[in-house]
Amino acid sequence: MVAMILAADNIHGLNPVVADAMRRLDPAPIRDLATRCREAGAGWLDINPGYLSRKNEDRMSFLVETVQDSTNLRLILDSPSPRVLARGLSACREKPILNGLSAEPQKLQEILPLAAEHKTELIVLLMDAKSFSPPTLDEKIALALEMRDRALAAGLSDDDLIYDPILPNMSWEDANLRVAEALKAVRLLSSGAILQDPARTVVGLSNLASGMSSRFPAGLDELCLGLLAGAGLSIVLANALRPELAQAISVINGII
Repeated sequence: MVAMILAADNIHGLNPVVADAMRRLDPAPIRDLATRCREAGAGWLDINPGYLSRKNEDRMSFLVETVQDSTNLRLILDSPSPRVLARGLSACREKPILNGLSAEPQKLQEILPLAAEHKTELIVLLMDAKSFSPPTLDEKIALALEMRDRALAAGLSDDDLIYDPILPNMSWEDANLRVAEALKAVRLLSSGAILQDPARTVVGLSNLASGMSSRFPAGLDELCLGLLAGAGLSIVLANALRPELAQAISVINGII
């Protein structure tokens, strides 16, 4: 098996350090954060500026340029806005990964052609036309097949696609069901049982306890990560500066 990749989600507009640096256009805190993520074992960096007004869309290119000055890690450009993604693409020295595509009409009409035009890899979010993540395995697989067909028709290849079954927040009433079904989706997609050939998968591990970490037991992320790794997860999007997580990934990659 191929080692699982840690994609750091620390460079996020909701991070106060990042938000302040973007406001002041100060590259130093961003460079420091990117360097610390690399030193912690991150293989990829997710660049997510959060919501940007039209006049502030240049903050995405600021983040990309700043990060590239301090590290050569692979970049994920993360935004629901095609305009913001385009800003990031124009600043990238190497081809990034776009995050991401859902079945929402605007995403299909604007983000999918953007990925095809620039021949980038693309994270496929298993979310429907209303930006809702269906809970069951059958619904997730149906979305994966639909989105794959659309991506291939647009000119992308299977090798360009990375599927995200969407982990819930554990405060949701049906969170346990959703975690179990996401685990099954990772196993089926990564094994090749659905698409004939093995597909890459990614999850946003930080979703599990986002904003409510004190309510859930320590080690929740690592427990779920171990289960997902056993199912064949390719990439985990998570806080790279949590020592427990870095240790868990090191152990997992040592086993596989």
